[in-house]
Amino acid sequence: MSKVVYTSNYGLYTAPVAYWSDVILFNMAPEPLEPEQIPACIRENVQDFSEEISKVGGLMLELLSEALGLAVNHLKEEMGCAEGMGLACNYYPHCPQPKLALGITHHTDIGFITILSQDHVGGLQVVHRGHWVNVPPVLEALVVNIGDMLQLISNDKFKSVEHRVIVNNLEPRVSTICSFGNGFTLKSRMYGPIKELLSEENPPIYREIFIEEFFFKSYKKGFDGNSYLPQLKL
Repeated sequence: MSKVVYTSNYGLYTAPVAYWSDVILFNMAPEPLEPEQIPACIRENVQDFSEEISKVGGLMLELLSEALGLAVNHLKEEMGCAEGMGLACNYYPHCPQPKLALGITHHTDIGFITILSQDHVGGLQVVHRGHWVNVPPVLEALVVNIGDMLQLISNDKFKSVEHRVIVNNLEPRVSTICSFGNGFTLKSRMYGPIKELLSEENPPIYREIFIEEFFFKSYKKGFDGNSYLPQLKL
């Protein structure tokens, strides 16, 4: 996979609606980008943001490890959940017919965790009790989403969240997404429910799978809004 990708309406042939967005993607880790691979106009910002958000991601994984009753470094170091990191810069133009488009259709994130930084416009929605609910932006706050891979290894102790982005006809929206656990860039590794979380009362829910296979099959099925996780249930 290319380390830098620019795309517009990237679900053109598989998405149920038009994606009203422009995106530039950077695969920041485990192999670092050469500075000249990043456009000069945003190079310093991307490098600085990537360095700081990686620290936040590591801290979040430590807190999630403790929440599972594991050693503080279990997810980050033992499981390698912070090794692969992708950064996406999203621009959603104002849309003359917002009912005919989406910023991105409903989906769950594939990796371990995703950290979102967004402007004041809003547009993020999550499913709550069967209904789409707006997530109003909070100034200088970050949104953390649990991904499918963390749901798998936590044996459903943590659940990935179904979400989407809607567009509007008044003003554009800008956001930055940092995903931890990029299966297209990580070394081959098998993941399954963490053994320390299993017992006779809590047997494994999912079979083990190589992370690159999980990513490949998740993307191959297209943008249908459904997680690949049910395919792995025992």
